[in-house]
Amino acid sequence: MRIRPVSAVTSALLGLSVLLLAVPQARAAAPAARTASQVRTPLVIGHRGAPRRAPENTLASVDEAAGLGITWVENDVQRTKDGALIVMHDTTLERTTDAGRRYPGRAPWRIADFTLAEIRKLDAGSWYDRRFAGERVPTLRSYLQRVDRNRQKLLLEVKAPELYPGIERQLAGELQRAGWLDARHVRNALVVQSFSAPSLKAFHRVRPEVKTGFLGAPKASELRSYAAFADQINPPHRGVTAAWVRSVHAVRGPHGRRLEVSAWTVDNGDRAVELARMGVDGIISNAPQEIEEALENATDEEETEDDGALSILGFLGL
Repeated sequence: MRIRPVSAVTSALLGLSVLLLAVPQARAAAPAARTASQVRTPLVIGHRGAPRRAPENTLASVDEAAGLGITWVENDVQRTKDGALIVMHDTTLERTTDAGRRYPGRAPWRIADFTLAEIRKLDAGSWYDRRFAGERVPTLRSYLQRVDRNRQKLLLEVKAPELYPGIERQLAGELQRAGWLDARHVRNALVVQSFSAPSLKAFHRVRPEVKTGFLGAPKASELRSYAAFADQINPPHRGVTAAWVRSVHAVRGPHGRRLEVSAWTVDNGDRAVELARMGVDGIISNAPQEIEEALENATDEEETEDDGALSILGFLGL
């Protein structure tokens, strides 16, 4: 059988049919575009600074994050034998310093067993790369000063507070002396978080004006009890769902605002985009620059799709 070529008129009619079929989808896409543009992109928070570029929880790591344009950084605070507050993640010194070589007979090298003077002698950079040889374990005061100098903001974790009785009041005093409890910092540059609900409650009693975050993922039915002392519920990202995020956002915290969610530790761009679409407020990452780029790319793609849908409506005069 001979197939006749399609006439120009028929071709035009077919094209119009395709456009008409696209109208319902375009109409649906237009409100979605407007809604998406109103959704705030999550804050990206550098986990221990920028640990893929510098040794974690050091001033070098904070500086690297600043160089990447990362405004928010996360750190961990603990206490030495003689009562100084320092910045380090592990409760022992061995993994991220040369404590094992310098103090061979003092295993397991617990922070609480060493004075600040002893910890000041440690090399906290060579384990990561020779370029960082001589990097020191920072005191909380020096860390706060550097974050301020870089015009950054801080998500500060009270690490293992059960090992350091009274650290909450001491921390509040140190923040006060460093100028971090003024209106500017308290309003939008500081969050204190912990895995320990009792510790977070204790800090909230001492400085109720400071935003606080509970590290964990309570059940939806438990959220109101945490909202008495926590402004954020910060869970491991793997278990986060859109329904759970909505449950958190439905509860108001101690300052009368809805609870926020900052998920950790997210180093995959696709997962970060998924979490952003679920509505999380923050994403804590070892690779903050890569996560920011993934979120920006996803936003650009969505805007392009939305513009295409709106163009169809405009072409049809709808």
